[in-house]
Amino acid sequence: MIKSDKIENTKDFRISVAPMMDWTTRDYRFFARLFNPNIVLYTEMVTTGAIIHGDAKRHLDFNSQEHPLVLQLGGSNPQDLTTCTKMAEDWGYNEVNLNVGCPSDRVQNNKIGACLMAEPNLVAECIDQMQKTVSIPVTVKHRIGIDDMQSYDEMLHFVDTVAATGCTHFVVHARIAILQGLSPKENREVPPLRYEDVYRLKRERPNLTIEINGGIKTFEETQQHLQHVDGVMIGREAYHNPYLLAEFGQFWNLDMPDRFNIMQQMMPYIEKRLAEGAPLS
Repeated sequence: MIKSDKIENTKDFRISVAPMMDWTTRDYRFFARLFNPNIVLYTEMVTTGAIIHGDAKRHLDFNSQEHPLVLQLGGSNPQDLTTCTKMAEDWGYNEVNLNVGCPSDRVQNNKIGACLMAEPNLVAECIDQMQKTVSIPVTVKHRIGIDDMQSYDEMLHFVDTVAATGCTHFVVHARIAILQGLSPKENREVPPLRYEDVYRLKRERPNLTIEINGGIKTFEETQQHLQHVDGVMIGREAYHNPYLLAEFGQFWNLDMPDRFNIMQQMMPYIEKRLAEGAPLS
């Protein structure tokens, strides 16, 4: 286990790769880190039950080169979330993020993900308890709304309720989530993007760190969003086009990495993982 420091940005903004089930595995994260040393990486969402009652080592282990690294938790029981948040700090994670954005009916049934936007007081209780047990930041990733809670004012009420605990960092997926009738894939595509709602949130709550997510695919789009918010989270484009992460090096005046060198750096890692009997993913 590696004792971590808080994430320190070299600029007054943040670029991150979104937590994505089955995609942001530890092997992908090691690969992604080779393209850019400064972007923030997230794990897949891990439920509190999987950590507490399952194989914690399998879910929490990572390579030290993955830093800065955030563990995203799924859950709504304050005690369980507190336990897992403390484990994350001890394991060496830089931050913990609570998932309040996943629209899957599979997690809704366990009161996980976007359905929690309807219960801001419960989310606030969870965040409050999580923050009290660790020194690393605890953040929230959420949608701009769900189902019939689609107004800006309702999102603002959710954010204000959670922010009253002292939480200052919110990652906002700029779409509502339709919890009945749309699949998770459709929820990433069908509800229209409402970037202006996220911009407005930053204008009206300038003391909060607001990071935008949803449909962002290029360096130029990222530059545009950074005129309005504190950070940009890239989703599936970072998986389909990992060299985009190298393009973001322009923000830090980094040289573009050589693709062949990246391949060479991956080989010892792959050999080590295979020797451990790990399935590469």
